[in-house]
Amino acid sequence: MNPSPAIQKVFQGVASRPQMFRMFDRHLQRPNRWEDHAMPLYAGEWFEIDEDGHDYMFEILPPLWIRGSMFAMREFLTGSVTSVFFALRIDEAIRYFHGYCDLSDPSSVETMRLAIIERESRPVRAMTREERLEHIWSSTADDYRGYAGERWPEASRGKRTVMLYGGKDGTVLKLLEDLSDDEIAAKLPVQLRHLRSPIAA
Repeated sequence: MNPSPAIQKVFQGVASRPQMFRMFDRHLQRPNRWEDHAMPLYAGEWFEIDEDGHDYMFEILPPLWIRGSMFAMREFLTGSVTSVFFALRIDEAIRYFHGYCDLSDPSSVETMRLAIIERESRPVRAMTREERLEHIWSSTADDYRGYAGERWPEASRGKRTVMLYGGKDGTVLKLLEDLSDDEIAAKLPVQLRHLRSPIAA
């Protein structure tokens, strides 16, 4: 079911409030939603939000805790994973982020904070292949993404799929991880297509 890496940026740019709420549960359609243990799927995912979204979430419920420019949501998503919101100074500007942290690990919030600062302080904008795939997953409408079911080979079942436009052949369903560079470029917004890949990802 494609667990998230330790820490992973899952959306490029600043998410609007509707995008933010949609990405709070990017894995809504996963098989066995009510049976599986989803902590590894969410823990470590993060994306940038705007100040209004950050302030709205601060006011919606009393936070579980506030530490300087960070606060955690009182309601847990799954197990010990909850939303943590960050207001971080990066290159002399205050920017806002949401991340899912596993609070059973006392270092998870600080590890997330440092990873966001490191990723967003890169002198040249770049996207890894994994970040490109995660952005495609985050920005694809539910009707055009899903999970491989029983008609797929057993090794592929449960993996994420996306619908592609295949020209004269119509639409094609393909595993997200198997998209070619050209297919990835076609699914990305124009402003993201030509960002280079980091030399060391």
